[in-house]
Amino acid sequence: MPEQEEEDFLLWPEHEDALDLFMRCQTQWRVGGLGQVTGFCYESVIALANIYKYDDLKTVLDDLQVMEIRAIEILNKEQK
Repeated sequence: MPEQEEEDFLLWPEHEDALDLFMRCQTQWRVGGLGQVTGFCYESVIALANIYKYDDLKTVLDDLQVMEIRAIEILNKEQK
């Protein structure tokens, strides 16, 4: 697989907590029998979120799910 160049990106302050939680959950993916990523293990996501005590957990989880959906698309596409 060819190396990919890193790209800079702008992170709005209101999305910092969602990105933080997303990164903390990087080992919490559920994978189906054929190796397809199906989403996060939300029991673990909620446990981590409670440990780190985000101020607005509902918004953080809403934003996390947006990132999760896109990540699933990318991860499953790379696996093909």
